[in-house]
Amino acid sequence: MDPKIALFLTILAGVGALFCLWRSHLANGRFRLIDALPTSRTQGVFIGLVELKGTAEGEPVISYLTEKECLHYRWSVNEEWQRTVTETYQDNEGRTQTRHRTESGWSTVASGGESRSFYLKDDTGAVLVHPEGAEIRPFQLLSERVTQANPLYYAKGPAAAVMDSTGVRRFLEEGIPLHAQVFIVGQARERQDVVAAELASAPDVPLYLVTTEEEAQVLKRYGRSRDWLGMLGLLLAAGCGYGLGLLGGAVPVWPAVAAGLLYLGGWGLTWIWMCYNSLVDVRNRVRQGWSLIEVQLKRRYDLIPPIVAAVDGLQLHGQQVLAAVSDLRSQQLATPPGTAGPDYHGLSARIGVLAEAYPVLGTSAAFLHLQKTLTETEQRIALARDYFNGIATAYNTRLEVFPDSVLGRLSGFTPQSLLAAAEFERAPVSLQEPEPAPPEQAAV
Repeated sequence: MDPKIALFLTILAGVGALFCLWRSHLANGRFRLIDALPTSRTQGVFIGLVELKGTAEGEPVISYLTEKECLHYRWSVNEEWQRTVTETYQDNEGRTQTRHRTESGWSTVASGGESRSFYLKDDTGAVLVHPEGAEIRPFQLLSERVTQANPLYYAKGPAAAVMDSTGVRRFLEEGIPLHAQVFIVGQARERQDVVAAELASAPDVPLYLVTTEEEAQVLKRYGRSRDWLGMLGLLLAAGCGYGLGLLGGAVPVWPAVAAGLLYLGGWGLTWIWMCYNSLVDVRNRVRQGWSLIEVQLKRRYDLIPPIVAAVDGLQLHGQQVLAAVSDLRSQQLATPPGTAGPDYHGLSARIGVLAEAYPVLGTSAAFLHLQKTLTETEQRIALARDYFNGIATAYNTRLEVFPDSVLGRLSGFTPQSLLAAAEFERAPVSLQEPEPAPPEQAAV
């Protein structure tokens, strides 16, 4: 082989090995991120990276090829071409020869698509999603190869043909239909128009994914990419070492083995770096989850003055009323799980009993509004508790499975106790078909 070609192939194999190493760890990082994130409810969406699943709702557009109601779609029309190329070359004896070669391929003759912001809806409410900038993995709505005899050929394709056309076109369309199940991992931020959250692209977010796949399918895809890219990188590294051995005049087997071992060593070091950062990230999300509970408890504590004022205004000083208000005052802050301190429990049910026991209290519009706000706040506390327990469970699992457990033990990571405030519960889900949820139902 020509030395210049061998050198080029050796460099190409080395660059390919580094590229595969990078892509393998990128896929592994996304795998670990999704695996650790708990799936939140839309009513419990707080600012930061979240994972959601539900149905896509909103004002749809009509897709071009299949004419289905979609919230996102893209389509293309490709036309096949084939031509015979005549080329001249010199044979081994230096004589000029002529040969014919057939080339074929596909050219895109038309394409398009459209995306709209939509609401992701579940049994607790809805949250606004802006898909611009996301990695979108939609359903395949159409994949059909037709000839000119098919009405679709000219009905949805251009009248003009490409050069050397074979008269065959391929129509492709994919999209997110209205009411389709979607899975989203992205950054939640505060909306500018109302007090609610929305999901949108952000420059410093590791992943913004909108897909019609299930979470298990997403994890399988990233895990498969991680494994195959890692093995391909190992082969390319060995090939690079083999090429260097040939160019250096040495036995190429040993340079290939050395390059493979070097690749494995680099992969191990980068894995340790990524694994440590991943554990730190999950631990910080545990702390963030606990802070969400504290924010909601403080929000509930802020309802005390209006409730006291409403009770005083109606001249109700029963022992039950004062006891409930006293409990509210005592629960301004939360005691972290695993730390000595009082247990925190829900009070909206007791307030409801008081409203029934005191008819005047139960007919006060101001008190009823406060009672409703308190109930919604405790539902948010329940959702924040579920998020905290979910991310804490993922964190504890990481510290128990090999090889994360070894790195976690060496780095001083400790398990996190779970929160068991059983009285913070969400309201029962109605079996009736819910009306379209306004964006104000999403919690910030």
